[in-house]
Amino acid sequence: MSEQTIAFIGLGLIGGSIARGLKRARPDISIMAYTRSRAGLEQAKKDGIVDIILDKAGQELAACDMVFLCTPVEYNAGYLKSIRPYLKPGAIITDVGSTKTNIHEEVLRLGMEDVFVGGHPMAGSEKTGYEHSTDHLLENAYYIITPAEKSSDEQIERVKNVANLLGAIPMVLDYREHDQAVAAVSHLPHLIASSLVNLVKDSDDSSETMKRIAAGGFKDITRIASSSPEMWEQICMANCGPICDILERYIASLSQVLQEIRSKQEDSIYRLLEESRAYRNSISDRAKGALEPDYSFSVDIVDEAGAISTLSVILAAKGINIKNIGINNNRERGEGALRITFYDEASLEAAWAQLTKYHYELFRQ
Repeated sequence: MSEQTIAFIGLGLIGGSIARGLKRARPDISIMAYTRSRAGLEQAKKDGIVDIILDKAGQELAACDMVFLCTPVEYNAGYLKSIRPYLKPGAIITDVGSTKTNIHEEVLRLGMEDVFVGGHPMAGSEKTGYEHSTDHLLENAYYIITPAEKSSDEQIERVKNVANLLGAIPMVLDYREHDQAVAAVSHLPHLIASSLVNLVKDSDDSSETMKRIAAGGFKDITRIASSSPEMWEQICMANCGPICDILERYIASLSQVLQEIRSKQEDSIYRLLEESRAYRNSISDRAKGALEPDYSFSVDIVDEAGAISTLSVILAAKGINIKNIGINNNRERGEGALRITFYDEASLEAAWAQLTKYHYELFRQ
């Protein structure tokens, strides 16, 4: 990567993680940053991540080779006009927004297609802010790159190099294609999860029976409903058209399922379940999404004194740290009685191998 000085406008979870990752890989890079939260900037400087704290997006940006826009999606486009006068020849602007049409349309309106290359690192967490950023958040995550009409091959390659330096997987897409794709695989699932949770809440009885037995499949498919409401409201408004298109198709598909169940069309329901299972099983479990990966498996264990202690000792003897451990109260999908969560994939795999040696029956989530 040729960049020597990089600026960040916004330094939250994603911006902070990119900055940390770049500093880890290239300690010689000079990083300057501006954000409304002064406390986050002071901490980043104390951490040795930010070299220069900016009071605004101003003259200091003239020293930069690349400027990252890492504010919420509805604000990123607004910074383009104010940054443009300070860009030196050869410098480029990129962003990390999860929707691209709005900012690309603003780039076109301002005549900045020759200095902008869009980006969307497809990683994140339900937690927000610089304090939750890490230098490895983007590792093995797709980093979507959306060139402007006049983006050169060299400019695209520079953003690819950033992604590679972070351990991410760069993928170049047209911004319109990007917004259609994420509407289906990211934005719609959030709406489904949130509406399903509210449906159960509104349908539950006074004893909260549904809430008490909710686990297993229900908690897995609704986990993303724990994400930031503010962030996802902004995303839905920014990607309104593609979301509405895919939502209409989803509603139509649910109506069809309703009719098939009402008329007891066994073959149709079987085909739905069979085809969805096959396609779901073809999707990699290693790709990072909007939430932190869940490094968990469950164990078939007898409820008797010392059982959990014995298992813990077996793992501790190999230096394997457990992040969380708990009982699966609902095991409708054949899970083991005990669910164990680890800090990373390496720990999960080591624990799996160790417990297999001791003949525990294990279940992937």
